[in-house]
Amino acid sequence: MKKISLLGATGSIGIQTLDVIAAHPEEFKLVAMSFGSNYKSGSEIIKKFKPQFVAVKDKETYDHLKQELSGESVKIGYGQEALIEAAVFDGVEILVNAVVGSVGLIPTLKAIENKITIALANKETLVTAGHLVTEHAKKYNVDILPVDSEHSAIFQCLQGENVKSIERLIVTASGGSFRDKKREELVDVTVEQALNHPNWSMGAKITIDSATMMNKGLEVIEAHWLFNMPYEKIDVLLHKESIIHSLVEFHDRSIIAQLGSPDMRVPIQYALTYPERLSLPEVKGLELWEVGKLHFEKADFNRFRCLQFAFDSGKIGGTMPTVLNAANEEAVAAFLKGSIKFLQIEEFIERAMDKHVCIAQPGLEQIQEVDQRTRKFVQTLIS
Repeated sequence: MKKISLLGATGSIGIQTLDVIAAHPEEFKLVAMSFGSNYKSGSEIIKKFKPQFVAVKDKETYDHLKQELSGESVKIGYGQEALIEAAVFDGVEILVNAVVGSVGLIPTLKAIENKITIALANKETLVTAGHLVTEHAKKYNVDILPVDSEHSAIFQCLQGENVKSIERLIVTASGGSFRDKKREELVDVTVEQALNHPNWSMGAKITIDSATMMNKGLEVIEAHWLFNMPYEKIDVLLHKESIIHSLVEFHDRSIIAQLGSPDMRVPIQYALTYPERLSLPEVKGLELWEVGKLHFEKADFNRFRCLQFAFDSGKIGGTMPTVLNAANEEAVAAFLKGSIKFLQIEEFIERAMDKHVCIAQPGLEQIQEVDQRTRKFVQTLIS
Protein backbone atom coordinates (compact mmCIF):
# COMPACT_ATOMS: atom_id res chain seq x y z
CA MET A 1 0.00 0.00 0.00
CA LYS A 2 1.40 3.38 -1.06
CA LYS A 3 1.17 6.19 1.47
CA ILE A 4 0.07 9.45 -0.13
CA SER A 5 0.36 13.10 0.85
CA LEU A 6 -2.04 15.32 -1.08
CA LEU A 7 -1.48 19.08 -1.22
CA GLY A 8 -4.58 20.93 -2.43
CA ALA A 9 -7.12 18.31 -1.41
CA THR A 10 -10.26 20.42 -1.93
CA GLY A 11 -9.31 21.63 -5.42
CA SER A 12 -10.28 19.99 -8.70
CA ILE A 13 -7.17 17.80 -9.00
CA GLY A 14 -7.28 17.05 -5.27
CA ILE A 15 -10.88 15.82 -5.39
CA GLN A 16 -10.16 13.61 -8.39
CA THR A 17 -7.05 12.23 -6.67
CA LEU A 18 -9.27 11.28 -3.74
CA ASP A 19 -11.60 9.52 -6.20
CA VAL A 20 -8.66 7.39 -7.34
CA ILE A 21 -7.60 6.65 -3.76
CA ALA A 22 -11.18 5.70 -2.83
CA ALA A 23 -11.44 3.42 -5.88
CA HIS A 24 -8.37 1.44 -4.77
CA PRO A 25 -8.35 1.34 -0.95
CA GLU A 26 -6.09 -1.71 -0.99
CA GLU A 27 -3.46 0.21 -3.00
CA PHE A 28 -3.40 3.71 -1.50
CA LYS A 29 -3.65 5.35 1.91
CA LEU A 30 -3.99 9.10 2.45
CA VAL A 31 -1.74 9.91 5.42
CA ALA A 32 -1.37 13.69 5.06
CA MET A 33 -3.12 16.48 3.19
CA SER A 34 -3.50 20.22 2.87
CA PHE A 35 -6.17 22.65 1.74
CA GLY A 36 -6.73 26.39 1.81
CA SER A 37 -9.76 27.80 3.59
CA ASN A 38 -12.66 25.55 2.54
CA TYR A 39 -12.89 23.89 5.94
CA LYS A 40 -16.34 22.38 5.32
CA SER A 41 -15.12 20.33 2.35
CA GLY A 42 -11.85 19.71 4.14
CA SER A 43 -13.53 18.32 7.23
CA GLU A 44 -15.64 15.95 5.11
CA ILE A 45 -12.49 14.61 3.45
CA ILE A 46 -10.79 14.16 6.82
CA LYS A 47 -13.74 12.24 8.25
CA LYS A 48 -13.83 9.95 5.21
CA PHE A 49 -10.12 9.33 4.59
CA LYS A 50 -8.80 9.83 8.13
CA PRO A 51 -5.33 11.27 7.40
CA GLN A 52 -2.91 11.62 10.29
CA PHE A 53 -1.89 15.21 9.53
CA VAL A 54 -3.66 18.18 7.90
CA ALA A 55 -2.26 21.58 6.93
CA VAL A 56 -4.52 24.57 6.29
CA LYS A 57 -3.84 28.07 5.00
CA ASP A 58 -4.41 30.29 8.04
CA LYS A 59 -5.25 30.51 11.74
CA GLU A 60 -8.92 31.26 11.11
CA THR A 61 -9.39 28.08 9.08
CA TYR A 62 -7.35 26.18 11.67
CA ASP A 63 -9.70 27.33 14.46
CA HIS A 64 -12.82 26.39 12.46
CA LEU A 65 -11.38 22.96 11.71
CA LYS A 66 -10.31 22.27 15.29
CA GLN A 67 -13.87 22.96 16.42
CA GLU A 68 -15.38 20.88 13.60
CA LEU A 69 -13.08 17.90 14.28
CA SER A 70 -12.94 17.94 18.05
CA GLY A 71 -13.73 14.23 18.13
CA GLU A 72 -11.22 13.18 15.44
CA SER A 73 -7.68 11.98 16.13
CA VAL A 74 -5.89 14.12 13.56
CA LYS A 75 -3.03 16.59 13.96
CA ILE A 76 -3.67 19.99 12.36
CA GLY A 77 -1.30 22.83 11.50
CA TYR A 78 -1.45 26.04 9.46
CA GLY A 79 0.82 28.19 7.33
CA GLN A 80 3.90 27.43 5.24
CA GLU A 81 5.60 25.27 7.88
CA ALA A 82 2.53 23.06 8.16
CA LEU A 83 2.39 22.74 4.36
CA ILE A 84 5.98 21.50 4.38
CA GLU A 85 5.22 19.13 7.25
CA ALA A 86 2.34 17.65 5.25
CA ALA A 87 4.61 17.19 2.23
CA VAL A 88 7.27 15.25 4.17
CA PHE A 89 5.06 13.58 6.78
CA ASP A 90 6.50 10.40 8.20
CA GLY A 91 6.00 7.41 5.89
CA VAL A 92 4.86 9.39 2.82
CA GLU A 93 6.00 7.69 -0.39
CA ILE A 94 4.28 9.87 -3.01
CA LEU A 95 3.56 13.59 -2.79
CA VAL A 96 0.71 14.70 -5.04
CA ASN A 97 1.33 18.43 -5.39
CA ALA A 98 -1.98 19.90 -6.56
CA VAL A 99 -1.83 23.33 -4.95
CA VAL A 100 -2.22 26.39 -7.15
CA GLY A 101 0.64 28.86 -7.47
CA SER A 102 4.28 29.19 -6.49
CA VAL A 103 3.46 28.19 -2.90
CA GLY A 104 4.03 24.62 -4.12
CA LEU A 105 7.76 25.12 -4.75
CA ILE A 106 9.29 24.78 -1.26
CA PRO A 107 7.23 21.70 -0.23
CA THR A 108 8.33 20.01 -3.47
CA LEU A 109 12.01 20.71 -2.79
CA LYS A 110 11.70 19.46 0.79
CA ALA A 111 9.91 16.29 -0.34
CA ILE A 112 12.67 15.61 -2.87
CA GLU A 113 15.26 15.95 -0.10
CA ASN A 114 13.30 13.28 1.80
CA LYS A 115 13.41 11.01 -1.28
CA ILE A 116 9.64 11.17 -1.78
CA THR A 117 8.36 10.58 -5.30
CA ILE A 118 6.69 13.69 -6.74
CA ALA A 119 3.39 13.45 -8.66
CA LEU A 120 3.34 16.99 -9.99
CA ALA A 121 0.18 18.88 -10.88
CA ASN A 122 1.56 22.24 -9.74
CA LYS A 123 2.92 23.87 -12.91
CA GLU A 124 4.38 26.84 -11.10
CA THR A 125 6.98 24.68 -9.32
CA LEU A 126 8.85 24.01 -12.56
CA VAL A 127 7.99 27.35 -14.16
CA THR A 128 9.45 29.46 -11.35
CA ALA A 129 12.46 27.28 -10.49
CA GLY A 130 12.78 24.46 -13.03
CA HIS A 131 16.58 24.36 -12.90
CA LEU A 132 16.61 24.06 -9.10
CA VAL A 133 13.90 21.40 -8.97
CA THR A 134 15.40 19.20 -11.69
CA GLU A 135 18.90 19.51 -10.23
CA HIS A 136 17.46 18.58 -6.83
CA ALA A 137 15.65 15.55 -8.23
CA LYS A 138 18.82 14.37 -9.95
CA LYS A 139 20.90 14.87 -6.80
CA TYR A 140 18.51 12.84 -4.61
CA ASN A 141 17.55 10.36 -7.36
CA VAL A 142 13.84 11.17 -7.09
CA ASP A 143 11.25 10.71 -9.85
CA ILE A 144 9.04 13.62 -10.88
CA LEU A 145 5.95 12.07 -12.46
CA PRO A 146 3.63 14.36 -14.44
CA VAL A 147 -0.04 14.63 -13.52
CA ASP A 148 -1.13 17.19 -16.14
CA SER A 149 -2.90 15.32 -18.93
CA GLU A 150 -0.56 16.74 -21.59
CA HIS A 151 2.67 15.83 -19.83
CA SER A 152 1.32 12.46 -18.78
CA ALA A 153 0.49 11.83 -22.44
CA ILE A 154 4.05 12.66 -23.52
CA PHE A 155 5.43 10.55 -20.68
CA GLN A 156 3.30 7.60 -21.78
CA CYS A 157 4.28 8.04 -25.43
CA LEU A 158 7.95 7.87 -24.46
CA GLN A 159 7.76 4.56 -22.61
CA GLY A 160 10.25 2.19 -24.23
CA GLU A 161 11.54 4.90 -26.59
CA ASN A 162 14.98 6.44 -26.91
CA VAL A 163 14.69 10.12 -26.01
CA LYS A 164 17.55 10.86 -28.41
CA SER A 165 15.18 9.93 -31.26
CA ILE A 166 12.68 12.69 -30.45
CA GLU A 167 12.11 15.23 -33.20
CA ARG A 168 9.58 17.32 -31.29
CA LEU A 169 6.93 17.31 -28.58
CA ILE A 170 3.45 18.42 -29.65
CA VAL A 171 1.35 19.72 -26.76
CA THR A 172 -2.35 19.94 -27.53
CA ALA A 173 -4.61 22.75 -26.33
CA SER A 174 -8.39 23.03 -26.24
CA GLY A 175 -8.17 26.79 -26.76
CA GLY A 176 -10.20 27.54 -23.65
CA SER A 177 -13.45 29.40 -23.19
CA PHE A 178 -12.80 32.00 -25.91
CA ARG A 179 -11.19 29.85 -28.58
CA ASP A 180 -13.76 30.91 -31.21
CA LYS A 181 -13.60 34.64 -30.43
CA LYS A 182 -11.42 37.22 -32.15
CA ARG A 183 -9.27 39.55 -30.05
CA GLU A 184 -11.62 42.48 -30.54
CA GLU A 185 -14.43 40.36 -29.05
CA LEU A 186 -12.50 39.88 -25.80
CA VAL A 187 -12.58 43.49 -24.64
CA ASP A 188 -15.61 43.18 -22.36
CA VAL A 189 -15.85 39.45 -21.64
CA THR A 190 -16.97 38.58 -18.10
CA VAL A 191 -15.51 36.36 -15.42
CA GLU A 192 -18.50 34.03 -15.78
CA GLN A 193 -17.86 33.65 -19.51
CA ALA A 194 -14.17 32.98 -18.94
CA LEU A 195 -14.94 30.27 -16.39
CA ASN A 196 -17.19 28.39 -18.81
CA HIS A 197 -14.66 25.89 -20.17
CA PRO A 198 -16.06 23.71 -22.97
CA ASN A 199 -14.20 20.47 -22.11
CA TRP A 200 -12.70 20.36 -18.64
CA SER A 201 -13.93 20.93 -15.09
CA MET A 202 -11.09 22.76 -13.38
CA GLY A 203 -10.40 25.35 -10.70
CA ALA A 204 -10.99 29.05 -11.37
CA LYS A 205 -7.35 30.09 -11.81
CA ILE A 206 -6.43 27.34 -14.25
CA THR A 207 -9.65 27.91 -16.22
CA ILE A 208 -8.77 31.59 -16.70
CA ASP A 209 -5.23 30.52 -17.67
CA SER A 210 -6.80 28.24 -20.26
CA ALA A 211 -8.83 31.14 -21.65
CA THR A 212 -5.70 33.28 -22.06
CA MET A 213 -3.64 30.23 -23.17
CA MET A 214 -1.18 31.02 -20.38
CA ASN A 215 -1.96 27.55 -19.08
CA LYS A 216 -0.52 26.09 -22.27
CA GLY A 217 2.45 28.42 -22.05
CA LEU A 218 3.21 27.24 -18.54
CA GLU A 219 2.90 23.65 -19.78
CA VAL A 220 5.46 24.36 -22.50
CA ILE A 221 7.94 25.56 -19.87
CA GLU A 222 7.08 22.55 -17.72
CA ALA A 223 7.64 20.19 -20.68
CA HIS A 224 11.05 21.78 -21.27
CA TRP A 225 12.14 20.79 -17.77
CA LEU A 226 10.35 17.45 -17.46
CA PHE A 227 11.71 16.07 -20.73
CA ASN A 228 14.92 18.11 -21.08
CA MET A 229 13.72 19.41 -24.43
CA PRO A 230 14.73 22.73 -26.08
CA TYR A 231 11.88 25.13 -26.78
CA GLU A 232 12.58 24.91 -30.50
CA LYS A 233 11.41 21.28 -30.31
CA ILE A 234 8.12 21.98 -28.52
CA ASP A 235 5.00 22.88 -30.51
CA VAL A 236 1.45 23.74 -29.47
CA LEU A 237 -1.50 22.40 -31.48
CA LEU A 238 -5.09 23.56 -31.01
CA HIS A 239 -7.39 20.55 -30.70
CA LYS A 240 -10.93 21.41 -29.60
CA GLU A 241 -12.11 17.94 -28.59
CA SER A 242 -9.32 17.26 -26.02
CA ILE A 243 -9.24 13.62 -27.16
CA ILE A 244 -5.56 13.56 -28.16
CA HIS A 245 -3.78 14.75 -25.03
CA SER A 246 -0.37 15.24 -26.66
CA LEU A 247 1.92 13.68 -29.28
CA VAL A 248 5.60 12.87 -29.80
CA GLU A 249 7.24 12.97 -33.22
CA PHE A 250 10.44 11.00 -33.80
CA HIS A 251 13.31 11.42 -36.27
CA ASP A 252 11.77 8.90 -38.67
CA ARG A 253 8.61 11.09 -38.75
CA SER A 254 6.56 8.53 -36.85
CA ILE A 255 4.17 10.17 -34.41
CA ILE A 256 2.85 8.51 -31.27
CA ALA A 257 -0.21 10.03 -29.61
CA GLN A 258 -2.01 9.29 -26.35
CA LEU A 259 -5.81 9.41 -26.60
CA GLY A 260 -8.63 9.17 -24.12
CA SER A 261 -11.79 10.78 -22.81
CA PRO A 262 -11.05 14.11 -21.07
CA ASP A 263 -10.91 12.85 -17.48
CA MET A 264 -8.09 13.86 -15.14
CA ARG A 265 -8.41 10.70 -13.07
CA VAL A 266 -6.54 8.80 -15.81
CA PRO A 267 -3.24 10.74 -15.61
CA ILE A 268 -3.57 11.06 -11.83
CA GLN A 269 -3.87 7.31 -11.41
CA TYR A 270 -1.03 6.60 -13.84
CA ALA A 271 1.27 8.83 -11.77
CA LEU A 272 0.28 6.94 -8.61
CA THR A 273 0.67 3.47 -10.10
CA TYR A 274 3.58 3.93 -12.55
CA PRO A 275 4.96 1.76 -14.07
CA GLU A 276 1.85 -0.41 -13.52
CA ARG A 277 -1.74 0.32 -14.54
CA LEU A 278 -4.91 -0.32 -12.56
CA SER A 279 -8.48 -0.51 -13.82
CA LEU A 280 -10.55 2.67 -13.74
CA PRO A 281 -14.12 1.67 -14.58
CA GLU A 282 -15.52 5.04 -13.45
CA VAL A 283 -13.98 6.72 -16.51
CA LYS A 284 -15.97 6.64 -19.76
CA GLY A 285 -14.25 4.65 -22.48
CA LEU A 286 -13.34 6.37 -25.73
CA GLU A 287 -15.39 5.36 -28.76
CA LEU A 288 -13.94 7.19 -31.74
CA TRP A 289 -16.99 6.44 -33.85
CA GLU A 290 -19.01 8.51 -31.36
CA VAL A 291 -16.57 11.40 -31.66
CA GLY A 292 -16.76 11.25 -35.46
CA LYS A 293 -14.28 14.02 -36.26
CA LEU A 294 -11.22 15.56 -34.64
CA HIS A 295 -10.22 19.13 -35.39
CA PHE A 296 -6.78 20.76 -35.35
CA GLU A 297 -5.49 24.29 -35.85
CA LYS A 298 -2.10 25.92 -35.72
CA ALA A 299 -1.65 28.05 -32.59
CA ASP A 300 -1.90 31.77 -33.37
CA PHE A 301 0.65 33.58 -31.20
CA ASN A 302 -0.80 36.98 -32.10
CA ARG A 303 -4.26 35.89 -30.98
CA PHE A 304 -2.95 34.19 -27.82
CA ARG A 305 -0.26 36.61 -26.67
CA CYS A 306 0.31 34.85 -23.33
CA LEU A 307 1.52 31.82 -25.25
CA GLN A 308 4.15 34.00 -26.92
CA PHE A 309 5.15 35.48 -23.55
CA ALA A 310 5.69 31.97 -22.17
CA PHE A 311 7.93 30.88 -25.04
CA ASP A 312 9.87 34.16 -24.80
CA SER A 313 10.39 33.90 -21.04
CA GLY A 314 11.38 30.24 -21.29
CA LYS A 315 13.99 30.94 -23.94
CA ILE A 316 15.39 33.88 -21.94
CA GLY A 317 15.43 31.64 -18.86
CA GLY A 318 16.79 32.65 -15.46
CA THR A 319 14.27 34.65 -13.47
CA MET A 320 12.10 35.64 -16.44
CA PRO A 321 9.70 32.66 -16.09
CA THR A 322 9.39 33.58 -12.40
CA VAL A 323 8.25 37.06 -13.45
CA LEU A 324 5.86 35.58 -16.01
CA ASN A 325 4.24 33.35 -13.41
CA ALA A 326 4.05 35.90 -10.57
CA ALA A 327 2.60 38.61 -12.83
CA ASN A 328 0.07 36.18 -14.22
CA GLU A 329 -1.05 34.99 -10.77
CA GLU A 330 -1.63 38.55 -9.57
CA ALA A 331 -3.40 39.63 -12.76
CA VAL A 332 -5.66 36.58 -12.87
CA ALA A 333 -6.60 37.06 -9.20
CA ALA A 334 -7.51 40.67 -9.96
CA PHE A 335 -9.62 39.64 -12.96
CA LEU A 336 -11.48 37.06 -10.89
CA LYS A 337 -12.26 39.80 -8.35
CA GLY A 338 -13.53 42.08 -11.12
CA SER A 339 -10.73 44.62 -10.59
CA ILE A 340 -9.35 44.48 -14.15
CA LYS A 341 -10.54 43.48 -17.61
CA PHE A 342 -9.63 40.23 -19.32
CA LEU A 343 -7.13 41.69 -21.81
CA GLN A 344 -5.37 43.58 -19.01
CA ILE A 345 -4.05 40.22 -17.77
CA GLU A 346 -1.66 39.97 -20.70
CA GLU A 347 -0.95 43.73 -20.61
CA PHE A 348 0.31 43.56 -17.02
CA ILE A 349 2.35 40.44 -17.70
CA GLU A 350 4.07 42.14 -20.63
CA ARG A 351 4.81 45.26 -18.58
CA ALA A 352 6.32 43.18 -15.76
CA MET A 353 8.52 41.26 -18.20
CA ASP A 354 9.64 44.46 -19.96
CA LYS A 355 10.61 46.03 -16.63
CA HIS A 356 12.57 43.04 -15.31
CA VAL A 357 16.35 42.75 -15.52
CA CYS A 358 16.91 38.99 -15.77
CA ILE A 359 19.21 37.05 -13.44
CA ALA A 360 20.70 34.17 -15.44
CA GLN A 361 21.37 31.57 -12.72
CA PRO A 362 19.27 32.54 -9.70
CA GLY A 363 19.33 30.80 -6.35
CA LEU A 364 16.21 30.08 -4.34
CA GLU A 365 16.35 33.34 -2.37
CA GLN A 366 16.72 35.38 -5.57
CA ILE A 367 13.75 33.57 -7.13
CA GLN A 368 11.62 34.30 -4.07
CA GLU A 369 12.71 37.94 -4.06
CA VAL A 370 11.92 38.39 -7.77
CA ASP A 371 8.56 36.68 -7.25
CA GLN A 372 7.57 39.09 -4.46
CA ARG A 373 8.91 42.17 -6.26
CA THR A 374 6.94 41.27 -9.39
CA ARG A 375 3.75 40.78 -7.41
CA LYS A 376 4.10 44.21 -5.79
CA PHE A 377 4.74 45.81 -9.19
CA VAL A 378 1.62 44.28 -10.71
CA GLN A 379 -0.41 45.23 -7.64
CA THR A 380 0.59 48.86 -8.19
CA LEU A 381 -0.61 48.60 -11.81
CA ILE A 382 -3.92 47.17 -10.63
CA SER A 383 -4.46 49.81 -7.94
